[in-house]
Amino acid sequence: MAIAPVMRKKLEDALRPTRLDMIDESHRHEGHGGHHPDGESHFRVEIVSDAFAGKSRVERHRMVNALLAEELAGRVHALALTTLTPDEESRRL
Repeated sequence: MAIAPVMRKKLEDALRPTRLDMIDESHRHEGHGGHHPDGESHFRVEIVSDAFAGKSRVERHRMVNALLAEELAGRVHALALTTLTPDEESRRL
């Protein structure tokens, strides 16, 4: 079973993001620790959600890590996160 759709659903259900980009970067880590030959071991996730309002970057990352704890305890070796509120995203554009 593919891991990315499961991760996406968990993040969407809990955080109701206005934008969620999940990029499987596993191919870039071939030969490194934690790499899985079938992919889905290294992800970059960019998520924009009102749920992050008033929270520090560490708190936001802890929220995401808690939601994906099962995947992080299994096949997912690395998760690079960008967590923004809609206001923060609009200031970056």
